[in-house]
Formats: sequence, C-alpha cells, structure tokens
Amino acid sequence: MRRRALVGALMAAVVLGGAAPAIAAPGPPDAQEYWFDSWHVNSMWDSGADGHGVTIAEIDTGVNASLTGLHGRILNGTDFGESGNGHVDRDKDPFGHGTAMASIMVSRPSSFDVTGVAPGARILPIAVPLGGTTDEQADDHLVQAIRYAADHGAKIISMSLGGTRKPSAGQQACYPDEQAAIFYAMKKGVLLVAAAGNAGKHGSPVEEPGVCLGVVSVGAVDESNKVADFSSRHPYLTLTAPGVNVPSLGRIAGQAYHGDGTSQATALASAAAALVWSKFPKLTASQVLARLLATTDHHSTTPSTSYGYGVVNPYRAITQKVSTSAPDPVYANAAPFMARGAVAGLSGTGTPPAPAKHSAPPGTVRIAATPSRITSQVVTGLATAAAGLILLVVLVFGGVRNGRRRKVRAAALQAAASPPPPPPHVDSDGVEWHQL
Repeated sequence: MRRRALVGALMAAVVLGGAAPAIAAPGPPDAQEYWFDSWHVNSMWDSGADGHGVTIAEIDTGVNASLTGLHGRILNGTDFGESGNGHVDRDKDPFGHGTAMASIMVSRPSSFDVTGVAPGARILPIAVPLGGTTDEQADDHLVQAIRYAADHGAKIISMSLGGTRKPSAGQQACYPDEQAAIFYAMKKGVLLVAAAGNAGKHGSPVEEPGVCLGVVSVGAVDESNKVADFSSRHPYLTLTAPGVNVPSLGRIAGQAYHGDGTSQATALASAAAALVWSKFPKLTASQVLARLLATTDHHSTTPSTSYGYGVVNPYRAITQKVSTSAPDPVYANAAPFMARGAVAGLSGTGTPPAPAKHSAPPGTVRIAATPSRITSQVVTGLATAAAGLILLVVLVFGGVRNGRRRKVRAAALQAAASPPPPPPHVDSDGVEWHQL
C-alpha cells in the first residue's frame, strides 16, 4: 500500500531548534509506534517477555544485517536466489521490504527511533526471488524456504507475501507441494503466519499462503483498532494487527519509512507470538496461538471476515489466565488432513544457527527523499473467498500435479520516482501475482 520516507517531522524539529517532545511510544513524531502503548510493551519487557529464545524465520527479500539497529539480531540464513546467507536485501526499492519487516520485529532503537517489538528474538533471513527483487525469476522457492526454516530452528515463520488466483486457474486454493511444506513445518512445532492481502477495496481475492491449512492469516487495523479499508476480507482470516502508519528501517543505512499494509501487520503478529513464547517457553505452537486467540481485542469466538477472531494483544495474552487446553481452530482444521498422511518426509533435522556479528555501518545518517503514495496492482473478478475454503478441501483429496512453482510478489511498494509497475504476471498455472 502506501509508504513515505520519514523526513518532514524531523526537519521541522531542526528548524525550530529544539528537541521533539517526549512521547511514550518510540518512533518518529509523525509515525509513532502506537502499539507500544496499547500493548504495554515496556511492561512486557520488564516481565521478561522480549522474544528471547525465539527464532523468527522471515521469508522475504533478505535483510541488510549490517544496519545498526539490527546488529546481532540477524542469524545466518540462506538466499535461494543469488546464494548467500540472507544478509543482503534483494529488493530493488530502497524501502527494502525484508529489512523493513525485520526492523518491525527485532530492531534496537536506531534511525528515527524505530524499535522492534521483540528485540530479544532473532531473525533467520530466508531470501527468495520475489517480484521486484534483483533476482526475480519464475520459481520463488517458497516451498523450499518453508522447509529450510523448519529444519533450522525456526519457531515462527513470518511470510509478508502472497498471491491471488484467477477463477480459470483450477480447483485449488493451495497447491500440494506448498501445503505439504506447511504441514511439515507444523509437525516440527512451527507457527506459520502470512499476510491476508491488501485488496479489501478490490474484491478481497483469495491469497495464498494465507489460505492454506495451518497458516495464521493476518489483516490490518489502525491505531483505533478499526480495520483498514485496504485489508482483505476473508472467511479464513485468523487475526488482525496494527498495519497503518507503521515506521520501519530502509535497506540503506540512515533511511526509514512509514507505511500501511498487511505485511506490517504480519510482522507485528509474528513478533507478538514471539513475546508470548518467550514468556511461556514450554507452550507448543498451537498453545501459543490459542492464547493469542483467546485474548484478542474485538474478541469473537467465531471469525469475522474483517477481524478474524479479533485484534492481537500480546499483553493480554501474557497477563490473563488462559487454559493450556484453550481451542486453536487453525490447528484443529489442519489436524485431520495431517492425520490422513498428507505429510511425508519428516526426517529432516537442523540445528539453530549462531547469531551473526557485524560492525556498525560507517558514515553519517542520510534521510531518503520523500516518495509519494502509490497503490499496488490488484486483481478483480475472483471467485468468492468462501469458495476458496471449499477448494482447499479439493486440494487435499484431488490428484493435482505436484512440483508447481509460483512467482510470489513481495509486499514492497514502488517509490514515486520508479517507473510504473509492469502488467500483472500470470504464470503457467493461471496464477496472477501482485504486490501486497
């Protein structure tokens, strides 16, 4: 959706010759991280819930691990596009989608006071060739990326990406290889989180991997917990989280942006889960999610298409009494299919990688030029989201060919100076991919 460089408010403070007024929440004056107040983040940190001991695998464009705020927070991961350990953000845009999402989750205060919700957690960067990256290609390697994360110590897989399907593409909402990889990760105790999509004003087409069984699908709300108009509405929506006017670091040192999207909401929901898990390290992934679902704002025992089961609130999830047998409908819906042998090859093992060591980048802080708004390309004329759930059952029982590969468009945004986006890409299976 929208994103702008953080420049105006800081320049005003310089002109006035005074410091910005003290505020409770971190972040720049014109894009404060308001969830720090509503979630009582500092109180959670004081109680020991800062994400420590939790590895979040971020499947995205890669992360610029050399940035000051991310120093020591980024593990050695992998790059399925151009090889490497995931420490290079392949996004062509200075916004740096993968870097931005990592900063929302784990950054220490740095440029513009951008601060991650779970600074004790570590990011396992898994760079994949997405739309708008320097290594863009037909095969996005999402299936391999999910399995890699599960085999290398991830407790949470955060996927701020997605793709929509045209009615002519076939009878499947989630392809067998992708669904099998998700079940593989679930069997290893991983919690998977994905963006619901930013097409709320364009028919809310079905998005995968968010529609896949076992995945927590996340929509976006604003500071007042009102669902953003761009946030896609789905009957399979699980949660909503802050996704409006969210500040983040850019991939270039000294640059920061703020913007809107279910990508940002996904990163914050993943960080919220890390907070809960660090407080209750003996819980399973299903129990962590059940605790989050039981303590949402705008809580509902039946999901709505706009809020899911409500707005995530990790403070309530940590401080309220929740039974370890509280229901987790996401896992409950997936369990029968996993029990029928839908997952194979669970022998893979992996050990958590060691934290990377980096030096602070040289030079002085530079502020990015201000780009203007630009709305991502979306698809209309899709089958209803309810039909997507029916198609999901067909996925498991149908004899669809395996090995299908997608081209997933990352949830990055193009700067105003960039050329107009190319026409939507339609792959050989009829899947049309767009930016979130």
